[in-house]
Amino acid sequence: MATVTHVFSIDYVAKLIDENPELLQAIVRNDDNLSYGSIISVYTGPDEAITALTDDGMDELRQMLADARRTADEWSDFLDAFVDDEELITRIKRKSPR
Repeated sequence: MATVTHVFSIDYVAKLIDENPELLQAIVRNDDNLSYGSIISVYTGPDEAITALTDDGMDELRQMLADARRTADEWSDFLDAFVDDEELITRIKRKSPR
């Protein structure tokens, strides 16, 4: 694995890849969803942290979402598997182009 020299906050990744930050947060909440080392916790205080992604993590997430959107059924299955908030799933599905 290459040395990590910078990371991207989830909010910034959401802007870069035009995705809902809540969706990205739900996906990376389980660090098994991306390759080891792709999700980084950045501590901003004693009890505060933000989640960030490496370049590889951002690419992996982008590809994961593109694959999931191949069909409406795959997208629905993906959301059901990765997001445990029904209200968020409903909001995301409402905004989906399919």
